[in-house]
Amino acid sequence: MTISGLQKTTLIDYPEKIACTVFTHGCNFRCPFCHNPELVTKPLKEGEVVSEEEFFKFLKNRRYLLEGVVVTGGEPCINEDIVDFAKKIKEKGFNVKIDTNGSFPEVIQKLLEEKAVDYIAMDIKSTLEEYEATTGGFSEVEKILRSIELIKNSNVDYEFRTTVVKGMHTKESMENIARLLKGIKNFSLQNFKYTKSISSEFSKENEFSKKELEKFGKIFEKYVENVNIKNIY
Repeated sequence: MTISGLQKTTLIDYPEKIACTVFTHGCNFRCPFCHNPELVTKPLKEGEVVSEEEFFKFLKNRRYLLEGVVVTGGEPCINEDIVDFAKKIKEKGFNVKIDTNGSFPEVIQKLLEEKAVDYIAMDIKSTLEEYEATTGGFSEVEKILRSIELIKNSNVDYEFRTTVVKGMHTKESMENIARLLKGIKNFSLQNFKYTKSISSEFSKENEFSKKELEKFGKIFEKYVENVNIKNIY
């Protein structure tokens, strides 16, 4: 497993658990508004990699302080050893949360079958019709649909989430995404927050207002059980 970063403590990335966050390197998407471009487009430099040995030594020392590990990216499921890595974490007594873009349903299925994950957070980038444009080229939306069904019908905790960007998402697209996710338990609506992105075209003008986000939230409330709005200011 290529670990390109480690946040030693987080109280917000794993719901109701004190956790650490592992950042994996590489992604098969090129979402122009991605806020982790260094994990997607830039090669790792010498000294930037955290070895598995170092990571598990860290976990051993935090055994009584941490409850879970969040594995995020980039896209964790692009790594061939993600299932073994997650199982190894669970063997140490920690819960595992995986953040994914949902483009590797076969990996999600294996994580579920081997009970290697306790929580899955899947990003829904846009409507199915706009996936290719929103992700910078990914068009295999049948894989997204398969992942939604796997997660929705699993026995693990989960959430789906969409980062909304003015100029890319509209009231109509929110309605279509909400219909796609009809019947799920948990959905998070995340406002784009301008810091850094793959494309230099984005700015604070791409952030929605509190009032606009709340209107989007009302749309999802018609289709899903629980709606959480983040970065609402």
